[in-house]
Amino acid sequence: MTDLAPIVFVIDDDPSVRKALGRLLTSAGFSVVVFATAEAFLEQPLPDVPACLILDVRMPGLSGLDLQHTLVEREAGLPIVFLTGYGDIPMTVQAMKAGAADFLPKPFNDQDLLTAVRQAIARHVQARHAEAELTAIRQRAASLSPREREVMALIVRGMLNKQAAHQLGVTEKTIKVHRAQVMRKMQVRSLAELVRLAQRIGVPSPQPPPLHHSPRTTAVLERPRIG
Repeated sequence: MTDLAPIVFVIDDDPSVRKALGRLLTSAGFSVVVFATAEAFLEQPLPDVPACLILDVRMPGLSGLDLQHTLVEREAGLPIVFLTGYGDIPMTVQAMKAGAADFLPKPFNDQDLLTAVRQAIARHVQARHAEAELTAIRQRAASLSPREREVMALIVRGMLNKQAAHQLGVTEKTIKVHRAQVMRKMQVRSLAELVRLAQRIGVPSPQPPPLHHSPRTTAVLERPRIG
């Protein structure tokens, strides 16, 4: 997947802050889009590119934390760098628990802000790559026939071909054919690789074999009697 140039969205009700941030980020090579309110930002569709959001905590209308909550509900996956002149510890904890990338006080240090933005965008790039990989795995799994999906579910749980054949009421040779098709369609070369992919799309992982305890005979020795 080839990512396009990243975008930094700036939301702050203070025009001077928007202007200063726009200049700083543009000079650092970022594409910048500014908004005066959270509502105005939500009216625009998010482009399919790496991005992050620089967000003032306290704003008229929707606050920064309100916007963060809305984005989480929408599963936007957009990293947020919070700015505030009134931040306190509970607010910081609340923002971080909801997934904020960073939390900087006003007035902010330019280098600290640029570092936070670069880290946030790198985080978004990584998340986009992971999501693209997961989508590709799901597409491969969707190409399996119903019987092949059954066979995959059994073999990633650790079943041998003979056991899977008995479970499905078919011959072991049939299981081998389906198993080869599963490996080909899922584009893997080993069972361990298949197990890892299956786990990523929600197929349960192999169950450990039950422990078998051999019965032990405990000898009871009588103490020799004295006298």
